Amino acid sequence: MTAASLRAGFCAALLGLLLFSVSCGDRPPATSSVSIMGSITGEGEATIAEVFAPFTAATGIEVTYEGTDQFATLLTARIAAGNPPDIALFPQPGLMSDLARSDRLVPLDRFLTPAQLNAAYTSHWLEQAAVKGQVYGLWARASLKSLVWYSPPAFEAAGYEVPHTWGQLQQLSDRIVADGGVPWCLGLESGAATGWVGTDWVEEFLLREAGPEVYDRWVAHDIPFSDPAVRQAFESFGELVLDGDRVLGGPIGALSTPFGDSPVALFERPPGCYLHRQASFIATFFPDRVEPGRDVSLFLLPGINPDFGNPVLVSGELFGLLNDTPAARALMEYFTRVEPHTLWAAAEGFVSPHRQVALDTYANPNTRRQAEILARAEVLRFDGSDLMPGAVGTGSFWSGVTDYIGGTNLETVLAEIDASWPDE
Repeated sequence: MTAASLRAGFCAALLGLLLFSVSCGDRPPATSSVSIMGSITGEGEATIAEVFAPFTAATGIEVTYEGTDQFATLLTARIAAGNPPDIALFPQPGLMSDLARSDRLVPLDRFLTPAQLNAAYTSHWLEQAAVKGQVYGLWARASLKSLVWYSPPAFEAAGYEVPHTWGQLQQLSDRIVADGGVPWCLGLESGAATGWVGTDWVEEFLLREAGPEVYDRWVAHDIPFSDPAVRQAFESFGELVLDGDRVLGGPIGALSTPFGDSPVALFERPPGCYLHRQASFIATFFPDRVEPGRDVSLFLLPGINPDFGNPVLVSGELFGLLNDTPAARALMEYFTRVEPHTLWAAAEGFVSPHRQVALDTYANPNTRRQAEILARAEVLRFDGSDLMPGAVGTGSFWSGVTDYIGGTNLETVLAEIDASWPDE
């Protein structure tokens, strides 16, 4: 089913639902509008326009979207100037939570019922969008991070099988090395953001080795980076990267390879590497000739400690309300429904966090597999660096991982990250 046919079918149904979803006194006038600011630019802006077209057709409310690669800076400036957009599409929940704590955001449970919220999202997602027990965000799309990408033809040619446990993954890695190959592709270079790939790996190890409770305490800085559990997660990552046989190009190759270039070696003949742990969005960096399901597939990074199951690390974008107007409320209510999420999922290679989006919405077999993983996840946690203060999460943590792989003593790295955490 195409996005166009979905949109046409939704318009009539939404007319009756949306126009009367708010009380008569709050019903938005036909000439009203809603402004949205977000960090999605380029082709994604066209997708957003498609997602909100049925809402405008049903209500007459115009929706304008402004995409910017300077989202945090521009949004903060607009708020300070008293001219915020009606709604912000946050690329991470950290800034959203900060604004909620400073009373700059409207709690959504002021007008959305628990039944509406629970019908749209599982408790995992609602908890990540809540501050002090109140929900402030509606999730737009999700990106799974705990994915391992591989080439089925390369596996078949070498006689390899997809591992389902951590032990099997280690055995596969050993066999690849014994066969003269390299197990992992890895690229840490990302311009000013160099190191973020490494922070994802540390988070994966911490979740799998120490469990979600320790992970949550670490994200909240109830335990420091120098805690033994966090140190062990760094060391586990180091064991992978600093072993010159396990990563293509060794530590120097990992530090110098742009993250978007790193999966290309999966598709070389012979393969430069066989495994690549990276989030959903890495598929946009695959060579054009690569066909999902045939040339590339994926599996969930296995758990390590059986007490903690098989955790799934995610990131994503969510909508928050800054101006409490009837039109903006109506748009947020629209986004609790499955229809806009189905449109978005059908148009892009991202997974919807909305629990009612059907699996057959995803034409891409790899995206459909990700949706299955997300739906079955028993332990779900958000990217830790995205939840931390910017000075740490997008600063010292990124640079600290890079320094560690570059040879800096780990104790020094951990102490410097802890020292950078802002005072309360």
